[in-house]
Amino acid sequence: MSATHARRPQPERPKAGQAAPGGLMDLLRIAAVVLDADGRIMLWSPQAEQLFGYTAGEALGQYAGRLMVHEHDLDLVTRLFDEVMDSGETWAGAFPIRHKNGTTRLVEFRNMRLEDGQGALYALGLASDQDALRTVERDLALSTRLVSQSPIGLAVLDTDLRYVTVNPALERINGIPAAGHLGRRFRDVLPTLDVHAVETAMRQVLRTGTSIVDQASIGRTPADPGNDHAWSTSYYRLDASDGHVLGIALSVVDTTERHQATLEADRARHRLALIADASVRIGTTLDLYQTAHELADLTIPDFADVAAVDILDSLLEGSPSAGGRGGNTVFRALALATARPSEAADAADRPGTIAAYDPDRLVTQCVRTGRPVLIPHVKADDLPRIARDADAATLLRRAGVHSYLAVPLIARGEVIGALDLKRTRNPQPFDHDDAVLAGELAVRAAVSIDNARWFQSVRNTAITLQRSLLPDHPPPLVGLEVASRYQPARSSNEVGGDWFDVIPLAHDRTALVVGDVMGHGIDAAATMGRLRTATCAFAELDLGPAQVLHHLDKITSGLEHYIATCTYAVYDPHRRRCHFANAGHVPPVLIRTGQPAQLIDLPTGAPLGVGGVTFRTTTVDLDPGDRLVLYTDGLVETRDQDIDTRLHALLTHLDTIPDASLEDTCDRLLKALRHPAGHDDVALLIARVQEQP
Repeated sequence: MSATHARRPQPERPKAGQAAPGGLMDLLRIAAVVLDADGRIMLWSPQAEQLFGYTAGEALGQYAGRLMVHEHDLDLVTRLFDEVMDSGETWAGAFPIRHKNGTTRLVEFRNMRLEDGQGALYALGLASDQDALRTVERDLALSTRLVSQSPIGLAVLDTDLRYVTVNPALERINGIPAAGHLGRRFRDVLPTLDVHAVETAMRQVLRTGTSIVDQASIGRTPADPGNDHAWSTSYYRLDASDGHVLGIALSVVDTTERHQATLEADRARHRLALIADASVRIGTTLDLYQTAHELADLTIPDFADVAAVDILDSLLEGSPSAGGRGGNTVFRALALATARPSEAADAADRPGTIAAYDPDRLVTQCVRTGRPVLIPHVKADDLPRIARDADAATLLRRAGVHSYLAVPLIARGEVIGALDLKRTRNPQPFDHDDAVLAGELAVRAAVSIDNARWFQSVRNTAITLQRSLLPDHPPPLVGLEVASRYQPARSSNEVGGDWFDVIPLAHDRTALVVGDVMGHGIDAAATMGRLRTATCAFAELDLGPAQVLHHLDKITSGLEHYIATCTYAVYDPHRRRCHFANAGHVPPVLIRTGQPAQLIDLPTGAPLGVGGVTFRTTTVDLDPGDRLVLYTDGLVETRDQDIDTRLHALLTHLDTIPDASLEDTCDRLLKALRHPAGHDDVALLIARVQEQP
């Protein structure tokens, strides 16, 4: 093998002004033939050899008509040849040609006259197989029609990312005519899109040859500059038959409707999730403010940036009217929640405050009409109708409040307040769907808020009744200092049955009583009132502690379904003795000066109401400074620890506060020992022995 054939030359990138080798010309295999004025073949291209079957040696110098044309077509060919040579006009058409192998094929011709520098005439014939030519024409026509009529935006860009071709669909998508694309880079045509991401994807495809399909993007084009659109774009590299990279093709499909549908589906799922959360997170307690906070907290940050819950103050006072002073509506703020620190929060009423708003305020209109108030786009003149005053309106403006929504809280057919929502950072305005969702949340929350309102009202009444059944501050006692506390149950709106009493007796003695009627409700309170009255009456008869409990047991036995526990003690300051009797009650505590606290060992006895039980009296000597602690089980009992553990905790806490005042001791014991849930009420009585004057 010669050196010239040792290595095959590699195709070079065409220089400026050159056409790249291969491509359409090679596909058509266009043959070139030159004839002199007599019709003899002077030039014969390799493609002619492929098309007609004759080598150059076989064809050159031969008369073309005799070599390639059937005899019956020879006269026609001669006449056409003469017309071209005489007139100089180009002739084009299909003609049957005889192949060297004897077959006949239709060949598409383009014939034209040539003239050299000496004035000699020649004929140039360009020929291609008609079937191959028709195939290319059909493919080209199909491609052109598909590109021009496709609803998909199509474009070709060169390797410098300059537009070469765009179809009408892409003109419509971009809102820019074809002339505005051609010769310009993508970044110059659509600078408002994510140019970096798009060009990075195209360069990656140009470099690797790997297509990128269905790349999602969102933005705005001159076709619709006021709204976002979504597109799915695909990129493909275009290669010549010799592997030379021609550029990149892209297809663009407008997927805005599908994108919007997806967003709507996501919003619908979010709404359902929010409503489901409301069922779980709102109404976990019967505390009015806590319930309102649960509603406000649920709406931020995904739904609103600022949320407030207000209730008609008249309802807390027992009046259903939404009116107020001078035609204004009086609100009590229950909750305020913000997604982040904002001046909009400073413009809102603080929980617990009361404010009167005139009829023009939007939240007033909301509660008076019982309908949502929606301001999708808040303008400057809307802020005074949203804010409580001019200063608050300024704060809302500075905070960037751009959308407002208020929905009424309606429970059992009555408007009780409003949920007030604002958006500052969230760019989307409130719309009708948001109003529907907020209304659904408000409906669910309003019943819980109303339940909490009724609970608070009934609970306040219950506490008032309970306290009315308990004694006032006792008169000065001889040889004793006392302090007492009563705390109602936090988790129940019913009256409890715990009580305490301090009863002055003859001869400077004092009776100390702590009792607990089991159960709750008006009947339990009534029983407690009877036992307290009876205890005072029996104490006046100068009966001993065991005898008093014996008579109380008889009374309690006559009451339906009620039993009670009780510790009854009488202190004699002259003998410094205290006599105790116990009816199933938790043991009192004795704290001697300088010694650890200890439970007084008393016969437990049976609760009052069991009947036929003997009670015993136990006597304990006391010294000045000694303290007695009498209490009900609500102080020490919990659901997760046994009673012995809790009694030990009581003694431990008492040891840590040896020098505290009696009042301080009461408060510290309640804070340290009482369960946060407060399932039961508590009565607490502490007495300290004093020196005789």
